[in-house]
Amino acid sequence: MITSDQIRAARALLRWSADDLAAASKIGVATIRRFEMQEGVPAGTVRILDALKSTLEAAGVEFIGSPDDASGVRIRPKK
Repeated sequence: MITSDQIRAARALLRWSADDLAAASKIGVATIRRFEMQEGVPAGTVRILDALKSTLEAAGVEFIGSPDDASGVRIRPKK
């Protein structure tokens, strides 16, 4: 699972707005904003969280740590 902080940080690394993430993930912008306002792992369906995570990963973000221990994001190194 990813946290709301990780979603916000990933968007910042990519310089994406909530609208950009909504368009890329096919998730409503209101849902993204609601998730980002929550603490920890957002309360929502696993399908939506997985869609957000996979969209951000496809754009080059790597999620590190776990929700309980040192969660974070970074740009995946180019090979």
